[in-house]
Amino acid sequence: MVKYARCVSIDPRDVEAIFRGSGALREGHFVLASGRHSALYLEKFEVLQRPDKTERLSAAIAEWARPRAIQTVAGPTTGGIILAHEVARQLGARAVYAERREGGAGREFRRGFGLARGERVLAVDDIMTTGGSLHETIAAVRAARGEVVAAAVLVDRSGGDAHLDVPLLALWSLAIPTYAAGECPLCGYVPMTHPGTSAPGGAAPREPPVEAV
Repeated sequence: MVKYARCVSIDPRDVEAIFRGSGALREGHFVLASGRHSALYLEKFEVLQRPDKTERLSAAIAEWARPRAIQTVAGPTTGGIILAHEVARQLGARAVYAERREGGAGREFRRGFGLARGERVLAVDDIMTTGGSLHETIAAVRAARGEVVAAAVLVDRSGGDAHLDVPLLALWSLAIPTYAAGECPLCGYVPMTHPGTSAPGGAAPREPPVEAV
């Protein structure tokens, strides 16, 4: 059973103001990465491209996580890289990211990332819709022998359906109805948009390669 937490250092209304002020909350007809349709979409990179906003949001997560003795912060590609790095910087921890498996389901750590047995990890993500990216990141941590002690997201729009098995902090919870492709009331009336890296037709997103340095 997930234990939702409230963070005292930032109010959900302030988080909403950051997203609205950055132009991140958009209206239309969107096909999400999960394949479901929605009339509202949160373009997280409108926020994450602004270091001052990212720093402020990450500070709230870091404050909540600090008593948990976090050693490493892990996030899924792509937005999770930015968030994990900033939260880890403020915690004085390490940041790693989980990439999609090539030719298979789930995520894994590559590029030399490794975890010690029992290493205390905070899993973070930007927007949680179904919880799939966080579930895959948590599974990757556990497969690498690490211990996920908690998870945190900027926005939870899952409606409580993510079903994580670790304590979860959501800076802002937002109820946005989503529809299966065959049940969407917008289809046939409002043109569809595939935002972010979603492939046409609601297929799983194909993330751009991250170049090794």
